Order: sequence, then structure tokens, then C-alpha cells
Amino acid sequence: METNRRRFCQLLGSALVLPSLLPVSALAGIDAATIKPLFASAAKDRSGDYHLYVMSELGEVIFDHLLPGRAHHTEAHPTQSLLACTARRPGRFIDIIDYQQQRLVKRILADDGRHFFGHSIFSEDGRWLITTENDISTAQGRVVVRSMADDYRVIADYPSHGIGPHELVQQPNSSVLVVANGGILTRPDRGREKLNLDSMQPSLVRLDLNTGERLEQQMLPTEQHQLSIRHIDTNRQGSTVIALQYQGDIGHNPPLVAVHQPHQPLQLLQAPEPINMAMKGYCGSARYDHSGRFAAISAPRGDLISFWDIQEQQFISSIKSRDGCGLTATANTAEFIISAGTGRCLKHNIQTGKTQRMPQTLKTAWDNHLATV
Repeated sequence: METNRRRFCQLLGSALVLPSLLPVSALAGIDAATIKPLFASAAKDRSGDYHLYVMSELGEVIFDHLLPGRAHHTEAHPTQSLLACTARRPGRFIDIIDYQQQRLVKRILADDGRHFFGHSIFSEDGRWLITTENDISTAQGRVVVRSMADDYRVIADYPSHGIGPHELVQQPNSSVLVVANGGILTRPDRGREKLNLDSMQPSLVRLDLNTGERLEQQMLPTEQHQLSIRHIDTNRQGSTVIALQYQGDIGHNPPLVAVHQPHQPLQLLQAPEPINMAMKGYCGSARYDHSGRFAAISAPRGDLISFWDIQEQQFISSIKSRDGCGLTATANTAEFIISAGTGRCLKHNIQTGKTQRMPQTLKTAWDNHLATV
């Protein structure tokens, strides 16, 4: 079974997804609070094929879609029963799936001279699909907006203002996009080989979705330029939590978590030395909890999940999770679900300290982001 290094992505809120899987006539009288969560993720099966699965909380497969290759991130539409499953870098496909009708709606292919960087999102108003891409000829990152109403035609193509844009998010209740420029130069003809580690310049950029205007760009201190900014999450207060991946000697024990407040320098956070060393220089995912105060950061190479009070900018605690990488928040404050390359899922509450193994029947190696409903 292949070991994955990617977190799951969050699907829709639980009150939205399960009803969309039921006939409208069946929804009358259903209390949204009683609706059970669903999960979605891409994965590799034991025969080597790649799938997108939608599952119940017991691990029962509700929908199984065969993918053309390995995927990285799966995103849910805010109001429709659609999932966008994006190829792993440097892949060229995004499959748009209707999980209610259980069919492929469209397979989007990157334009000639382009490839995707593993992440795409639907805009908060549900009108646009937004992707991070590489312009191969210039090696410059792009943020591309496609119109859902016009068969996913490209209607805007903005510079990301960096190399290797990876995850992007839209700040809640705003037109601001936050983009993680990882800073690592790669070329499709060289696979995933990293070509500029001595000169890489990662950055966090805030763009206006409607105009592409660069609102802000923040870089790490020069001595920390090999900390690649990869996965991010934002809360309703506009704070961004960042999971970092170090491209130097991990014996340097650099900080691996950062926080950004709009128009402020990036703030690096470091766990106590034994915990920070155990992270092995590599964080895979970042996720805020339901309240937006607490965050979880996964370190799959160290089999470790760390928890942080972002309001106080300090480390709280950690738990072990073998190859744990996927993170999503539950509806409860300070509570997260963690997925792993072993196929296991855990639920952990920071405030109670309780960790619960979740039931599962599907045996597979998860390849990207967890979807809770």
C-alpha cells in the first residue's frame, strides 16, 4: 500500500451534503442537526488505480469514481453537489464530479504549456473555479479563474507573484484570495525534482479575486528562505495559519508553523525542541477549528499532529498518528479529524484531550484531503 503525504480537504458542512444525496421529497421533517457526516478523498487502491471516494462516517463507499491519475486536493462546491478533484503536481486534469447524480460532469485539462499545482477551489459565491498553475515557459505561477456558467472557460489569468503556487484559499466573506507560493522551481520534464533550492523565495500573497490586484506579499526572513510555504488555512478574522516544509538540513531544527495577519509580517512559531525535532522538517497540512482560534498542523514524516492556540500564538499539545496528514475541523470547538496513509482516521479534541479511532471499512492509502460534511 502506498504511503501518502497529503492531507484530506474539507467538503461541505454537514447540514448541506447529506441532504443533497437524498430526494427532495425525503428531506421534509429532517433535523439538520441529526444528519451524519460524509467524507470524500482521492486514494490509490491495492491494484494501483486511483479513485475519488465519497463515504459514510462508517467508511461505507457511497460513490466511487475512477480517476485518470493521482490526485492531490478535492474541493466541494458551496451550494451544489459538485466536487473538483485536482491532479497532483505536475498533473494536467481536474475532474468535476456530481456526487448526487454519481457522474463525471467535466474533465478540465490544463492549457498547452501549463500544468496544475494540485489545488483548486470554488469561489465562495459558487460562480468560479480557481486554480494554481505553472506557466512552463516562464516558470512563473498563475492563478486562473474559470466560469462555471460558461463550461469552465478561463475568464481571468493572474500572476501569483511567485514560483510554485500551491494551496490557495478565499478569505471568508471577502473577495481576497490567499496564495501559498512554495518557491520551489520544478519542470515537467524533470518530474518533481527541485531545481532552485539555493535561491528559492517562498511568499504568501493576497490577491483581489475580481481584479487580480496584489494586495500584499509577505516573505520569510532571508535566513529562512528554504522554508517552503505549502498548505494554508484562513479563519473569519482574516488570520492565515501556514504549514511549512524545510528544504535544508533538518538538523537546523527550523520553525515549521507560521501565522499571518493582514498587512503584518509573517510570524514564525516553534514547538518545544523535542516536538519540533520530531516533525522532521516537514508539515503536510494546516487547519483551523470551527471557532477559528485553534489550529492543527500535521507532520506525516514524524507521525505527529501538533495543536496550537493561534490567538495566543503558542503550542498547546501533540498526538501521535502514523503517517497522519489529512486534517479537517468538526462542528465542535477545538476538535479535528485526522486521516493517515495507513487508511485510519482519528478524532481528537484539544480541550478534553480525548482521541477516538473512527470506524472504517475501506482499506486504501489516502492520497489527499479529507472531506467532512
